[in-house]
This record gives sequence, C-alpha cells and structure tokens, in this order.
Amino acid sequence: MRKLLIFAVLCVLLLPVGVLSQSKKRTPTRRTRAAAPAAEKASEAERTGATEIANQIKNLTRFIYLLGGIAKGLEQSDGAIRRKEASPALIESTEASKAKVRATLQDVRAGLDKLEIDFRGNPQLQGYYYKLAGVADGAAKAEQFAAAGQFDQAGRSLLGVIGRLTDVLVDMK
Repeated sequence: MRKLLIFAVLCVLLLPVGVLSQSKKRTPTRRTRAAAPAAEKASEAERTGATEIANQIKNLTRFIYLLGGIAKGLEQSDGAIRRKEASPALIESTEASKAKVRATLQDVRAGLDKLEIDFRGNPQLQGYYYKLAGVADGAAKAEQFAAAGQFDQAGRSLLGVIGRLTDVLVDMK
C-alpha cells in the first residue's frame, strides 16, 4: 500500500510538467503563421513586377519588329527625297511616319520610366532595381537616334534595353 501511495504522489507531481511542456510547443506555430502572409505579400509583389517586365519586353519586341520594316521604308523614301524623285504625298507620308515612330518611342520611354519608379518605390522589388536602373536611358537614346533620322540605331538601342529587362526577369525567377 505504501508503494501505491508513493506512485500516486509521483504521478500527481509529474502531471504539471507534462502540461507545461505542451503549452511551449504551441508558440512556434504562431510565429510561422504570422510570417506566412509577409512572404506571400513579397512573392506577390515579385510576381507583379515580373509581369510588368514581361509586358514591357513583349511591347518592345513587337515595336522593334514593326520598326524594322518601317525603317527600311523610311530610308528608301529619304533616298528618293534627296534625289528629288519623291512626290509631295510621299514626302508627307514619310514625315508622318517619322513623327509616329518618335511619338511611340516617347511612350516607350515613359513606360520604362514608370517601371523604374515602381521598382525603386516598392521595398520588395528594390533588390532588383540595381539591374533595372537605366533602361529608360536606353529608350531616351533610341529617341535621340530617331530624332536624327537613324531609325536602325534606335532599334539597336532598344535591343539593349530588352537584354537588360530579360536579365532582371531571370534574376526574379
């Protein structure tokens, strides 16, 4: 009977130790649950940033594709204008095409400026900004080439911009 009494007292004394150890196990799960929304928010920001870069790449490649044909036609028209073989209608349409290309390049530069600002202003995307910085300058250089009538060089400058955007996109994967 004495052994039974000692066993019962030991069980009663050890019972609180088991209860305390169970309450300590709950604390780490609360911390990881609180960290999960922050990680989801960061990955959502990266996904959005990557989508913006991909859209810029799509727009630029489409524009460069079209610019190739337009630039060739403009060079031929400029040659005819210099030789004084062009009609007034050809001269007018050539100038209108040049103005449209220049306006499109201004829009491209504005879009790239916005992209840089978005990455610089978002804390989750600032790590990628260092590679993205300066792409709008590439578009501004393309604008300068187009203003000088060097549409081929403008396209080459935009190819450099696409290369930089692609590098950032690869880093974001």
